[in-house]
Amino acid sequence: MMEKLFGKYELENIQINDKSLAQVISFREITVPHTFGRHAKKPLGKMNVNIVERLANKLMRGGTGEKTSGKVIRTHGKMQGKKLKALGIVETAFDAVAEQTKENPVQIFVKALENSAPREDTTRVQYGGVSYQIAVDLSATRRLDMALRNITLAAIMGSFNKGKNMAQSLANEIVSTGKGDQQTSYAMKKRDETERMARSAR
Repeated sequence: MMEKLFGKYELENIQINDKSLAQVISFREITVPHTFGRHAKKPLGKMNVNIVERLANKLMRGGTGEKTSGKVIRTHGKMQGKKLKALGIVETAFDAVAEQTKENPVQIFVKALENSAPREDTTRVQYGGVSYQIAVDLSATRRLDMALRNITLAAIMGSFNKGKNMAQSLANEIVSTGKGDQQTSYAMKKRDETERMARSAR
């Protein structure tokens, strides 16, 4: 019998239309997505970690540390190192996504990753003491990391000093990004901003 994520959601027939991301997204069957960091010291070991666990790992951060959307977000240690709390938030958010869309929330999450993963970025190079920004293509692992970071950052900012909790904010971001709604999706706005800067640096 196939293991279900959180005992509820199938991982077997999830479709990934983006061929690049398909190489680095893992749907390793696991009821509770917690591998206790066994991948940490292996080169590219995170590619074999279930994608839902990687989402929970990205939630365990101490805020932005810099201005984002005009303000600095601080979580004051509320999420750092608290893996079970992060997993509880992800499970609650997935339940809300399933209720809103009547679909498998893992599939909606994958669509959100595809919609929010940038294809180009800029990097700094130096010629003769002068620095330039040039456009570069992004690897699949970098694209996925940036998409995960922006989705979780949207959840943190959406619940910061507001009436929504983090699970509600995460669910709303996954649904809006999964639908491709550029008006309400923070992750898609960041993708467009990154690609726009890369185009201007060509």
